[in-house]
Amino acid sequence: MGTELKNLVIFGAKSIALGACLAIRELYPDCNVIGFMVSSMKGNAASLCGLPVRETVCYEDRNVPVLIAVPEDIQESIVDFLNHHGFHNIIRLDSLKESDLMSRYYERSGKFPGLRQNTAEIYMAKFYRDKPLQDTRMFPGWIKPIQAGASLTDVRVAELTDDTGENISHKNPNYCELTVLYWVWKNKLCSGGSARYYGLFHYRRFLDISDMDFIRMELDDVDVLLPYPMIYEPDIGEHHGRYLSESDWKSMLKALNELQPEYAERFQDILKQPYFYNYNLLVAKKDILKDYCEWLFPILQRTEELSMPKGSNRADRYIGYFGESLLTLYFMANDTLKIRHCRRIMLK
Repeated sequence: MGTELKNLVIFGAKSIALGACLAIRELYPDCNVIGFMVSSMKGNAASLCGLPVRETVCYEDRNVPVLIAVPEDIQESIVDFLNHHGFHNIIRLDSLKESDLMSRYYERSGKFPGLRQNTAEIYMAKFYRDKPLQDTRMFPGWIKPIQAGASLTDVRVAELTDDTGENISHKNPNYCELTVLYWVWKNKLCSGGSARYYGLFHYRRFLDISDMDFIRMELDDVDVLLPYPMIYEPDIGEHHGRYLSESDWKSMLKALNELQPEYAERFQDILKQPYFYNYNLLVAKKDILKDYCEWLFPILQRTEELSMPKGSNRADRYIGYFGESLLTLYFMANDTLKIRHCRRIMLK
């Protein structure tokens, strides 16, 4: 379910529908559940959770989104039923989505703590000018939306914002999603966060990982999870040649030579190969991500100082692009880490 929904009808009037209504009220306060829909009133109360329960024929607005919250084995027939009555804006609450929704609800309420509650915290960067998603998707509770560049606007698109605690939120026009990674570094990794794994996703781009995958990662003692790399021809120089000026690239190389000369030497070989980690997406053990941030951000700050015009006088996302190059360098150079890969999903 997308948080951009303003009104919603829930099909069903029993326990699944009741739980969905309570969870949506708690997790998506801007989404207004206007009532419950049933094919027949037989066996159903006139109201549930303080909202009316009405038959399908009583709803005149055929464009209203309908969330099917009944047992999964009968949902296909409900879709056919709703289509027959002119409802086509339909969201199916399958068992996985229901489980994710209710685990987030119980996590928020503090009741019935989950077995894997402290395994992972993945921060999903959102920006106030992001276009609404066409795809509707529920995210598990360990994915935590956070607004990037929150200090630049009064508009709020997430409860968490990157302008609290120690932060560089004002640098978002150059750093992009890396202002969120900086916030995670300073306010979670350095401040006693209890999760074993931390990571960074975007609101449109994320790694295809489930609760079961985290169990496997723990059992296999995986250090880092990255997306399968993209391939460039003839080598990854094609990437920075497209997005970065030559003078900025020289500034970054100078910063790297000053601060991490061993990595600068290793970079020459890595630049000659075709594999590149795009988008600054990753999940890593807490200590490993902390080490990476301690390595990364001084290089980026020094690059800002050396580049012309300096970072404080521009807003062209160039530091975010450097983050991709440096992520590729760091994890390809640290090949003794136990690194695994998975699919990258991009939503419309």
